[in-house]
Amino acid sequence: MTDRKKEEIDKRKQFEVEALPHMDALYRTALRMTKNEKDAEDLVQEAFVKAYRFWDKFEPGSNCRAWLFKIMTNIFINDYRSKSRSPMAVNVDDIDDNFLYGQLAVGGKEENPEQDLFNKIFDDDVKKAIENLPDDFRLVVMLSFLEGFSYQEIAEIADLQLGTVKSRLHRGRKLLQKELYDYAIKNGYVKDNV
Repeated sequence: MTDRKKEEIDKRKQFEVEALPHMDALYRTALRMTKNEKDAEDLVQEAFVKAYRFWDKFEPGSNCRAWLFKIMTNIFINDYRSKSRSPMAVNVDDIDDNFLYGQLAVGGKEENPEQDLFNKIFDDDVKKAIENLPDDFRLVVMLSFLEGFSYQEIAEIADLQLGTVKSRLHRGRKLLQKELYDYAIKNGYVKDNV
């Protein structure tokens, strides 16, 4: 066996061990980014092809999951830009910061009431609310809430400044709070003070 052939086999094995376990997480996020199963599959496939092609650029011991999400996000953003879609304008100034948090029903003793709420009610209505967020907000919300990335990791994945990530996540939360308020009352997750 030639040295080149052995290197290619080693590269493939490394890639399979490091990268392939993250395929489901990438697909979940791709599905919410594209809102379409076929496009999500294509996006994940393109991300993995690109990751494999540039596997020599991956630094062993670093966060492979974050690296893959960055590749996928860049592909999505570049496709988004090439289609010349403009981001949706959102006026969130009238949404109070504690709109939903302050209304949580008694009994939620979690340190993070937002995460507790999403853990309890993550069903089709919540998925729809996340999918209805404007693209810029949806991406950071998905990476934070659904994939558990830190602000710094999201900044690196989305190629944004840390302050921009914090701002978009804050505004995304406010939009979700407003969208999910009636749903939360109906299902007994918050008290209606009326």
